[in-house]
Amino acid sequence: MKNDVVSYFLELVSIDSESGNERAIVDKLKKDLEELGAIVEEDDCASKIEGNAGNLYAYFPGTINKKPILLCAHCDTVVPGKDIQPIMENGRIFTDGTTILGGDDKSGIAEILMAIKQIKEKGIEHPPIEVLITVSEEIGLLGARNFDISKLQAGFGYALDTHQVGEVVIGAPSQISFQINFYGKEAHAGVEPEKGLNAIRLAAEAIALMPNGRIDFETTCNLGIIKGGTATNIVPGLVTVEGEVRSHNKGKLQKVCEEIEQAVISTVHKFNANGAKASFHFELKKEYEAFLIDRNAPVVTLAEKALQNLHLSVDIKVGGGGSDANIFNANGLPMIIVGTGMNNVHTTEEDILVDELYRGTAFIEELIHLYAEE
Repeated sequence: MKNDVVSYFLELVSIDSESGNERAIVDKLKKDLEELGAIVEEDDCASKIEGNAGNLYAYFPGTINKKPILLCAHCDTVVPGKDIQPIMENGRIFTDGTTILGGDDKSGIAEILMAIKQIKEKGIEHPPIEVLITVSEEIGLLGARNFDISKLQAGFGYALDTHQVGEVVIGAPSQISFQINFYGKEAHAGVEPEKGLNAIRLAAEAIALMPNGRIDFETTCNLGIIKGGTATNIVPGLVTVEGEVRSHNKGKLQKVCEEIEQAVISTVHKFNANGAKASFHFELKKEYEAFLIDRNAPVVTLAEKALQNLHLSVDIKVGGGGSDANIFNANGLPMIIVGTGMNNVHTTEEDILVDELYRGTAFIEELIHLYAEE
């Protein structure tokens, strides 16, 4: 294992690990965690999610008799994440623009493991530490969903999975995904188009009636995928639309979903009133539940104090995205999300500052130190 967080981060991002294909990075991290003195287990998550690697749970016995502190990060990346070639110039790490960097979330992994390495090398007394590295977070929090949470002994935890070091996310929204199939009727577009029913037109009119974008300060809706049609000379008979709704408010979440469904129903009714035989299938799937942790909860105040001790700015906020923290909070384990320094994630313009990697490592080390003292 490398001795510096920057060189370690560069090593990690150079290992391919798009969601569902984390085998190489999981093998690497298992070896590194064991080298640091952890008892490491890989679960059977892979068989449940059609991936090639499971979640890694690592337990570091402590020298102080307390409940463990839990540190969590995910090892998968979004696409394009193959053959990443990191470039470091003027204190900044980025790529050539053909791939993402993978700081989401390998910056979190690097900071966790390097902080533990430094604590052990300095001979600092510490409580037990639990490290959880999840898989397939980017495609629906699948690793966290399929992890046996009863293994965890910690009273609270931290997911290293947001932007600047100093960000402390104490809440996140619920998310519901939806899929709508619009059914029309195929026909030859040049010979007898009047015998067909254009599913693209059907979907387009329904979409025009749907809520979209920023609904209010705590609610969003996005139509992200539309698929349909087979050839320009065929009236399309099927179109599929996929999207999501997020909100911190359960009632608003339900209301937006109902408005989407009503837009579909009214459009299909309008077409059929004119003699068509349109139909649809509407499916909702709850992805995760919202959470909001009290500003004065120990998991929050400990992070705040660690940042203050390092003279780093503290930005306590409620976020708009989901993470593994949603799953653990829903199962009764308080977990907040803290920053690692990553910028422009999920894009080929992603980067991270070298100084942020050092600050993130120092923050985790201070967090463990403070928890040991309390």
